[in-house]
Amino acid sequence: MTSFLRIQPLRERDIRTVTDWARLEGFAPGVGDVAIYRHTDRQGLWVGHLAGAPVGCIAGVRYNAAYGFIGLFLVVPEQRGRGFGRQLWRHALSHLDDLPCIGLEAAPEREADHGRWGFQPASLTQRWQAISRSDQPAPAAPLEASGLKLLQGEAIPAMAVQAYDAQREPSPRPHFLADWLAHPAGTVLALIDGNDRCHGFGRIRPCLLASGQGWRIGPLLADSPQLAGHLIAQLRADHPGVLLIDTPGANAQAGALMAQLGFEPLSSTRRMYRGEQPAVPLDQVFGLACLELG
Repeated sequence: MTSFLRIQPLRERDIRTVTDWARLEGFAPGVGDVAIYRHTDRQGLWVGHLAGAPVGCIAGVRYNAAYGFIGLFLVVPEQRGRGFGRQLWRHALSHLDDLPCIGLEAAPEREADHGRWGFQPASLTQRWQAISRSDQPAPAAPLEASGLKLLQGEAIPAMAVQAYDAQREPSPRPHFLADWLAHPAGTVLALIDGNDRCHGFGRIRPCLLASGQGWRIGPLLADSPQLAGHLIAQLRADHPGVLLIDTPGANAQAGALMAQLGFEPLSSTRRMYRGEQPAVPLDQVFGLACLELG
């Protein structure tokens, strides 16, 4: 029997609760992630309440008039099997229903369910794990010979990174990316040439594991596997501990690079789309920002 679920936009005071749920579920949320999701689309994150108590959440974020993404979808274990997930799902889908394309990452056991709602599989997304040590070998040699500079934080020309990202991701995401790269947790690096053009960038941020804390790299975009590997080496250099990265199956070089760098496969999801699938090749995307918003 389905009980009445009151679905409300996520409030600031809900952020800690939802982050905790995601941590316990094994999502490994990054520090500050949920607040950025909320800021990307204030009407696109919801919490379901039962008799005043929060019991589930979902994100259905509109990036623009052409593309949206569903994620952060969960119901607390003790309330599963009562129809609350379906109510949250319908609510998120109705928010995005007029968009030409909606994406999501499906757990293996949910692919068939999403298929019944019109979502079609696109590619496998692989989560990789490595252990970074404080005595990790020094990163690769500097890039002067290639004419590229490695810049960090505020020294990075923001518009160059935005333009680089917009040409390689399924949809431009200027508001999300600006918040994501400006967040004080973690480190952002970019490879910039003498004309202020970007040739790769990445971010590492602290994440909350089911037990303890680790690090997640994402997004990670680069012209080549060699440049992506250089960014990873630099990003992980001062961040010992568990390190996670999610690679898109549409980039066949990404998995080979992770294995070469000592990462091991941990889990996988399936990228699925409803509507017209994005035509942008992902061969220069080596790490996703997050599974919750793509």
